[in-house]
Amino acid sequence: MIIGVPKEIKISENRVGLTEAGAKQLTKEGHTVIVEKDAGVGSGISNQDYEKAGAKIIDTKKDVYAKADMIMKVKEPLPDEYELMRENQIIYTYLHLAAEPKLTKVLCEKKVKAIAYETIQLENGSLPLLTPMSEVAGRMATQVGAYYLQKNHGGKGILLGGVTGVMPGKVTIIGGGVVGTNAAKMAVGLGAQVTILDVSTARLEYLDDIFQGRCQTLFSNAKNIEDSVRESDLVVGGVLITGQKAPTLVSKELISQMSRGSVVVDVAVDQGGCIETCRPTSHTAPTYEIDGVIHYCVPNMPGVVPRTSTYALTNVTLKYASMLAAMGVEDAIAKNKPLMKGLNVYGGYVCYEPVAKDLGMEYRPYKI
Repeated sequence: MIIGVPKEIKISENRVGLTEAGAKQLTKEGHTVIVEKDAGVGSGISNQDYEKAGAKIIDTKKDVYAKADMIMKVKEPLPDEYELMRENQIIYTYLHLAAEPKLTKVLCEKKVKAIAYETIQLENGSLPLLTPMSEVAGRMATQVGAYYLQKNHGGKGILLGGVTGVMPGKVTIIGGGVVGTNAAKMAVGLGAQVTILDVSTARLEYLDDIFQGRCQTLFSNAKNIEDSVRESDLVVGGVLITGQKAPTLVSKELISQMSRGSVVVDVAVDQGGCIETCRPTSHTAPTYEIDGVIHYCVPNMPGVVPRTSTYALTNVTLKYASMLAAMGVEDAIAKNKPLMKGLNVYGGYVCYEPVAKDLGMEYRPYKI
């Protein structure tokens, strides 16, 4: 199979869909790997690195899409790439289609075989291809929040950890999954006063155990969210329902009750966000203010730490890429149930039910 790796074009997106190690592995397995010129530069991988690994460097994105049987990316195709995709081409990347009606329509019209990293799901319910980026985004959320709480960045002038004789900052984390856990690790490490909310009591027990009383756990309901958010200096939204649009848990009215100079970081923004006042921003203009509260809502947070992110991501994506390249979509998903759940669009229809439901589109399940 010919595997194409285009350069990402989303603003400040420096990750790349395949490392030189991955290129070497796929080449060794008998496939042809073509990489758009300078696709890996943002992650510290040169054209020469790819060539040494056996890949071929292609000058234009158009040629990569034209020649490749499978496209390996990081972020969803953007409008400039819509016309480059073709029928029966495999698109293997993060898609987050519940928040992308236009892209979903294009994928159906083009009859591509779209496999989303974020919905590949193991039998225990975990999302192996989402986990490493959730770890990065969760840790970054606290780091970013601490930065914007500084007075010179528009915040209220609070040091999250406080100092002797002074109260530390208050951090509320909505969602105790991978994002929330990693945000809490950073916040606890800084010495902040941390509250994590989740709807799973089993998850709250686990968090109580690993943090050993260093953060407060609360069952997630409207009252507990309101009480916690209102008093917080930093709120991190880390809610995820696999493949679906995130539920709105923090209202505009509640944001208006927070003190001026507080910060909210909505990591769920790529799935629509769990904070009502959230709208996608970019790394070039990452924040905006509503009622004096600073909002940071960048959908591709890990894109600015690409050296870490690219290697963490490709550690988990390569296994499935290898299966797809060796067997094709149909045989690969027939033999691997987690990969089957990654199939979002096939034969011109949405075949992942939560996406079809959220977008009001026809759901046509793939039949093995």
